[in-house]
Amino acid sequence: MTTTQDAIAAILDGPSGPKIAAFFDFDGTLIDGYSAAAYFTDRLHHGEMGVSELVGTVKMMTMGDLNEAQFAEVIGKGIGEWGGRTEDEMLELWLRLFKEKIAACLFPEAWKLVKAHQKMGHTVVIASSATRYQVAPTATELGIEHLLCTQAMVRRGRLTGGIVGEPLWGAGKAAAVREFAQTHKLNLKRCYGYANGNEDIDFLNTVGHAMAVNAKELLEQTAVEKGWPVFKFATRRRTSIATIARSIGAYSALGTVILGGMAYAKATGKNRRAVDLIGSIGFDAALAIAGVEVETTGEHNVWTHRPAVFLLNHQSKLDFYVMFSLLRRDFTGVAKKEAENTPGFKTFMKMAEMAFIDRGNTTKAIEALQPAVDRLKKGLSVCMAPEGTRSYSPQLGRFKKGAFHIAMQAGVPVVPVVIRNAGEMMSRSSLSMRAGKVQVAVLPPINVTKWKVEDLDKHIEEVRQLYLDTLENWPGKAENRKGKKPG
Repeated sequence: MTTTQDAIAAILDGPSGPKIAAFFDFDGTLIDGYSAAAYFTDRLHHGEMGVSELVGTVKMMTMGDLNEAQFAEVIGKGIGEWGGRTEDEMLELWLRLFKEKIAACLFPEAWKLVKAHQKMGHTVVIASSATRYQVAPTATELGIEHLLCTQAMVRRGRLTGGIVGEPLWGAGKAAAVREFAQTHKLNLKRCYGYANGNEDIDFLNTVGHAMAVNAKELLEQTAVEKGWPVFKFATRRRTSIATIARSIGAYSALGTVILGGMAYAKATGKNRRAVDLIGSIGFDAALAIAGVEVETTGEHNVWTHRPAVFLLNHQSKLDFYVMFSLLRRDFTGVAKKEAENTPGFKTFMKMAEMAFIDRGNTTKAIEALQPAVDRLKKGLSVCMAPEGTRSYSPQLGRFKKGAFHIAMQAGVPVVPVVIRNAGEMMSRSSLSMRAGKVQVAVLPPINVTKWKVEDLDKHIEEVRQLYLDTLENWPGKAENRKGKKPG
């Protein structure tokens, strides 16, 4: 069994440039499971699938290994149901399914392999029997330009229910890869291929560096015989009983500490002291019970300039557990105005002096930020995610201006906090925390007091580049976080 780290090291030690391609299968290789399952479960959930169709779908999905003719029949039936829809409707449907279901199934290991090839300037391609509509959102998220997919027939902007040519299955996918290589003048013996299915053996035989990912039995046997590396990625679709139990324990411990902190605040009137106790004890306990270790470099930068605006890249709910554990005291956060009356957390958020911002107030955007500015001038630091929302992959999103405007108005520095691996422990929409290590790098504070509004876009892009550089070249030895925190 080959490790992802070894494979990445070999890629980075190898030749670079666009004349080397990396072809990735989609279902079962880039994502855990089949994207079509998201479509069928969505139809079932919305009552759009009858009993006979449900039986046929279950039978189709449990047929096991298919030959080219059988697969053509299966995919023809699936695409036939899309007849009459516009391409825009299909793209919108699969973008929604990506956000709701498929993104959480993306293998972090596959993402790292894609990024390694992109770092080397390789031509990265998704080669899949699925349609472009299914694959496109993931490709966009991963920054992959080239798609080789089964092509739905379209006339006057609407799908006809048929396909163009043969589906990219078995020999069809191998032929498409050879054609792509010929068009782009690639030497396939220098190229890479990643796939999981027995039907992909023909495809993998076309490249010089074949990789078997989560391989089915025949593919694994072939890989062993031919000396191909074999990868086994951790499942993303299923959550173990141990993970569920640890997550329940973590939430229970945090809930208990929150209730205790509220009782302390009511008895003493010391709301800030109660919030600081909840933030340090409660979130530390939750992380420990969940089996999540936080490894930090540059932690001294948390304490050198306060108050400050602490910026975090945001992929998971786990990010805020990490930030509470890291910042520990004298800070608050920013939330949209609609969250002010969230059941269960309303009292705690008000105790924590959360700054609620009216994002709908676009005509007076600067005034809308005033609650956060007031917290900073009072002496509280503010924690914000400049991306504005959780990302669907470790890919860093664009930064918005709000956090930087707040720091400039309050005359305080911004402190970049770079988090990686959090999405591996807890995906964007998940409630379960997997055991593992989250790595955090706290960068030196950045003085924004001399920034000018007209130069803000340039400065923000420079800060974002710091995140990209840090994620690309992670800092050295982590500090020991077991000792007592400053202050």
